[in-house]
Amino acid sequence: MRAAVYYGPNKVEIADVPEPSPGHGQVKVAVGFNGICGTDLHEYYAGPIFIPTEPHPLTGQQLPIVLGHEFSGTVAEVGTGVTGVAVGDRVAIEPLYRCGHCGPCRAGNYNICAQIGFHGLMSDGGMAEFTVVPRNMIHHLPDNVSLELGALVEPMSVAYHAATLGEPKSDDTAMVFGAGPIGIGLWFALRGKGLENVYVVEPSTTRRKSIEALGARTLDPTALDVPAYVADLTDGRGADAVYDAAGVQASVETALGCVGARKPMVSVAIYEKPLSTPLIDLVMNESRIQGSLCYTSADYDAVIALMAEGKYDTTGWVDKISLDGVIDDGFEALHAGTKMKVLVDPSVGGSGER
Repeated sequence: MRAAVYYGPNKVEIADVPEPSPGHGQVKVAVGFNGICGTDLHEYYAGPIFIPTEPHPLTGQQLPIVLGHEFSGTVAEVGTGVTGVAVGDRVAIEPLYRCGHCGPCRAGNYNICAQIGFHGLMSDGGMAEFTVVPRNMIHHLPDNVSLELGALVEPMSVAYHAATLGEPKSDDTAMVFGAGPIGIGLWFALRGKGLENVYVVEPSTTRRKSIEALGARTLDPTALDVPAYVADLTDGRGADAVYDAAGVQASVETALGCVGARKPMVSVAIYEKPLSTPLIDLVMNESRIQGSLCYTSADYDAVIALMAEGKYDTTGWVDKISLDGVIDDGFEALHAGTKMKVLVDPSVGGSGER
């Protein structure tokens, strides 16, 4: 079968690799769509970062790796001992490997497992025609949720988990910094939780227009004193929940200037450079920074339910490409900022024919 194989920085090849078969407790999935994640970009341009160069303790795999951890598909085969899954089922994959015995796992917080692994980073993943996953990664898709949306369940669950950690109430004012895929996901999640007063802060005109087309209210930090605007908007109280999905110093500083007393700024970004955090502002305001990592099955279930209700829309920010276009139409286009989110269809050939 054909797959996108990562060998190291700037080296991903579309290669023929053996088609996997499911073992005990495993499910073989014919991949429908696989999203290219910001983590994939970091690995391609600056890795290996998370991709192991020695056998991973949970998966036993190491470089080279078939990429892909944001994906959906159709069950092609079921291994022994698997129940509740049948050939032909349409599914989204929750790609986390967890040890089950560390402190976080025992407490039910397996998303911060001490040995956490990702299907498609620490094991061969979904940027291929077929992949094999453990039964506990399977989430069924309702009939009215497309495989395109199914491939977005993973990043949207990242955003939903972060939105939940901010503990927003329906009448709260929330701020989202960054209108990339996770920022868009935060807006969807907060709206799904019933919030009307959600503002997205984004300096890029292109990204602002994309999320405005979905119905969002945006603020341009290059043309507006955002903290002053929020103070005026809230009669000096500040925002009830602030989310950083941008991952740069300027966004963090501005976000912290918007946080209300004893309220959180939830960080759900990857920070490429060290940050200088004005802790005195946190002290004087009794506000806090809350980290957010991944998701749990509850977040997946919540996102899939909202998708079934029609709360998510791919219009204007999602593109689909073939496996042969992964480098030029995927990594390079995303890196250049000409596309926002790319879904790879492994069943489509270079000519666009199935």
